[in-house]
Amino acid sequence: MTFSPIPYCYTGGRKTESGRPTILFIHGAGHDHSVWTLQSRHFASHGWNVLAPDLPGHGRSPGPQIESIEALADWVLDFAASGGIDQLALAGHSMGSLVALEAAARAPARVTHLLLIGTVAPMPVAPPLLDATLSNRDGAHAMINQWSYAPRAQLGASSIPGINLTALNERLMQRQAAGVLHKDMAACNAYLGGFEAAARVACPSLLLSAALDRMTPPKAITPLAAAFTSTATVRKLVIPGAGHAMMSEAPGAVLDALWNFVGAFPSFGQEPQ
Repeated sequence: MTFSPIPYCYTGGRKTESGRPTILFIHGAGHDHSVWTLQSRHFASHGWNVLAPDLPGHGRSPGPQIESIEALADWVLDFAASGGIDQLALAGHSMGSLVALEAAARAPARVTHLLLIGTVAPMPVAPPLLDATLSNRDGAHAMINQWSYAPRAQLGASSIPGINLTALNERLMQRQAAGVLHKDMAACNAYLGGFEAAARVACPSLLLSAALDRMTPPKAITPLAAAFTSTATVRKLVIPGAGHAMMSEAPGAVLDALWNFVGAFPSFGQEPQ
């Protein structure tokens, strides 16, 4: 697939090299590659190629925006192939987890590991929030922050000294073009193929939840976990004390979960260094 104009992709500060395993990080609704900074840099510094693109119409990537989970999954696979990447691990957060799931189902021979963070299927969006993404953008951002962060973060606790996590997330969402958040949320709301996709996944899969997540709570993940085939290795893990925005609230715990999982299945990729 030829991309014109070329989308932006963060690589963790290192060039892609042949002979290294590759991981592709997929951000969630109204976000961009920057939510994966710690995880991207660690993987890139320890023997992996890293691809963390801004999805079309998000962050530094020009549009047009892609408006369905299925089409985004095709885009991710084509994007990797355009860079000569045939085998790769997929990690996705929230909306990005649905994209990763669908991509792994569409190309089971290409995906070595599936890492779903803050996921659930289906992923319905509350009507007041979906409406607000069109009629009251600031209100939608406030609702997302209220539902995405644990109480400690709401009161100013931060994994990054001196940084207000909810304010940082609000600014990140404000940077996206008008309409982007609505289309992302609508795509999540419309996607009903999660169980069918899970049944076609062939690689080891991690379903990573956060104990205080009110958007994709751990208890809601059970039907999706059960939809994976009996031959697929599926692990569920819950991070304590964090909410849906676990990459910012508990970045080290998320990194440890991802790193330990890919290391547990080296036969599906090169042993991490």
